[in-house]
Amino acid sequence: MATLFSRIIAGELPGRFVWQDPEVTAFLTIAPLRPGHTLVVPRREVDRWTDADGALLARCFEVAQAIGQGVQRAWDAPRAGVVIAGFEVPHLHIHVAPVWDMSDFDFSKAKPEEDQSALDEAAAKLRAALLELGYEQARDTGPEL
Repeated sequence: MATLFSRIIAGELPGRFVWQDPEVTAFLTIAPLRPGHTLVVPRREVDRWTDADGALLARCFEVAQAIGQGVQRAWDAPRAGVVIAGFEVPHLHIHVAPVWDMSDFDFSKAKPEEDQSALDEAAAKLRAALLELGYEQARDTGPEL
């Protein structure tokens, strides 16, 4: 059975994509810690990050770094935070969000965003920042390449 993230990647469920390449995709979470909170997800289903082969994990972190640069730029944040928790969905995903202090990592504060336009605006803002940084992978934002 396909994971929730595989279904989003396949276009079966909606997603606000900000990155597409043949191995990795990134889309905004529906329950952000902060605006711009993005999930970096490999297309291939791997449950735990410790089970991923080195090349795939390296690619995921390369994309997470690019997304981090984008969220810092888009929200003028002093840092981009990265977390791998892995409990929500059994599909490797790296949380990347703009952060100002350690309290920004409190997942108990993450609540589903009720204003869908806020998610649309955050995705557009992040895509624009990524494109300004020269990441063309932000241009194709549909679910499939």
